[in-house]
Amino acid sequence: MTTDMTDSRITVDIHLDQSAWSTHLAEETLEGLSDDPPWIPPVWFYDEVGSDLFDHITRLEEYYPTESERSILVQRADEIAEITGAHTLAELGAGTSDKTRILLDALDRRGTLDTFAPFDCSEEVLRSSAESIAAGRPDIRVHAVVGDFHEHLEGLPTEGTCLLAFLGSTIGNLDPAQRKGFLAEVAATLDDDDWFLLGTDLVKPAARLLAAYDDSQGVTARFNLNALSVINDELRADFDIGGFEHRAVWNEADSRIEMHLVSLADQSVHLAALGGLDVALRRDQHIRTEISTKFTEDQVRSELAAAGLGVHASWTDAAGDFLLTLSRHL
Repeated sequence: MTTDMTDSRITVDIHLDQSAWSTHLAEETLEGLSDDPPWIPPVWFYDEVGSDLFDHITRLEEYYPTESERSILVQRADEIAEITGAHTLAELGAGTSDKTRILLDALDRRGTLDTFAPFDCSEEVLRSSAESIAAGRPDIRVHAVVGDFHEHLEGLPTEGTCLLAFLGSTIGNLDPAQRKGFLAEVAATLDDDDWFLLGTDLVKPAARLLAAYDDSQGVTARFNLNALSVINDELRADFDIGGFEHRAVWNEADSRIEMHLVSLADQSVHLAALGGLDVALRRDQHIRTEISTKFTEDQVRSELAAAGLGVHASWTDAAGDFLLTLSRHL
């Protein structure tokens, strides 16, 4: 379904049926809480409170990824625009497209950009972002797509030469099998003259990683615990928020940070919207809420190559914390 907005330069394509999406999230949560060890999908982080908390996290001293990636974009956006000459800039998991505006400005200066295509599962966020971006850039059109990037990449507009951006190391939230499938879909979506810009967080000492996901002010703890509040509201559950504590864990074998919620006592949780599911939790039992894989440059190159994408250029920030990789079909 396509809907037009007041500004004729803005189009919103809706591929994600919200009722079907809600059913999918409920089914995934049922699967996760029935697993051993249990887990929940990280989408539950992001109600209004969770989004505000995450914005706060990105500005914490311990949390380096956002500003590290931004610094690379500030230094390299004009170079990326020169290399790609993109007519369409598409962004997966766009949200408010904050950092992507740096690329938009560079492509504007280059004079090639016709279309910005933000892609996200939240129609409300996309509409707000599309209006903001269109208002400041009268010479481009905004073709937003509401969808799930595991299913609806074929809905992306890629007219002319397309630069597809996936920033924030969001790919690190996927396990190896999911990354393989996702990158294969990206490769299938892009033409030979298109480009893929990928942001990945790099491996570094465990102590620094743990600090980034368990900050001294407790903001990340509140963010993690807020997921239970969202599940209580959305799935008619009765999680006792005070009965859990946040914990960040470095899983060295899988090279990833894991966010966990740890039960402080033996307890039972009832989820009315999941068929009346009752989940028994032991004291000290962990519920995993997110994974955040940390990469090496060689690993990024290898995973892209397995999908048929070859690295054209890559850049890190001054501290070597974060990596941006520009690739295209081999």
